[in-house]
Amino acid sequence: MATLQVGWVQMDIQWEDAAANIERVERLLRGEAAIWVLPEMWSSGFSMAGEKAETEEGLSLQALRRWAEQHQALFIGSLRIQAGGGLYNRAYVVFPDGRWMHYDKRHLFRMAGEERVYSAGRTRLVVEWKGWRIAPLICYDLRFPVWSRRTPTYDYDLLLYLANWPRVRHAHWEALLTARAIENQAYVLGVNRIGYDGNGHAYSGGSMLIDYQGRTILHSGETEGSFVQEISREALQAYRLSFPTWRDADAFELMPTPLWP
Repeated sequence: MATLQVGWVQMDIQWEDAAANIERVERLLRGEAAIWVLPEMWSSGFSMAGEKAETEEGLSLQALRRWAEQHQALFIGSLRIQAGGGLYNRAYVVFPDGRWMHYDKRHLFRMAGEERVYSAGRTRLVVEWKGWRIAPLICYDLRFPVWSRRTPTYDYDLLLYLANWPRVRHAHWEALLTARAIENQAYVLGVNRIGYDGNGHAYSGGSMLIDYQGRTILHSGETEGSFVQEISREALQAYRLSFPTWRDADAFELMPTPLWP
């Protein structure tokens, strides 16, 4: 597809209440999009209560599968999950036919003790959907540009950040999302939550879709709801050809499995 309708849901996540959050997403979903993106840990809030993590048979992943089929769209959202004997902050990419792929958050937020509860991911993911290459990352990953660097072996058109990014550091959110778009010459979508979590942290939303030149296409402000915006692959490719900074990028790339623990 030469264009892609990108949708996201900015929501006030109900703390530790998957059923309520599933109902909330269903109520908020409006419009037609080829891809829908939800925030980090959208069904629980950014919780370190690993003992409450769901399995892949739980309510939240099954809801993603149901919505993907109903809307005939790609659905992407991060969940607190028990799988393979470990606990993960895992982004699921769910296709309309029920298949899914996943990305495990690489950079765990030590200021909240996330690294003591969840296991870090070791590989990145790019999925193809309707001719577009889409790469999901999660929240704190945004601060580490080497991990998101677009290369011949990690090439994408749309880079996603699913987040619970607090109000107190909101200026960092906007600056870093813009930087990732400019340096990688790609569309970047950051999807954040609003409201307060169970630890009293405030979130101001500010979900943003940014183009390959760092220009904000659509900003969600602090409003709860669904948002849809069209993006153009032709415009993206034309810009990359007209201003090919990627040709002068350093030749080194990340190894498929990083060397650090």
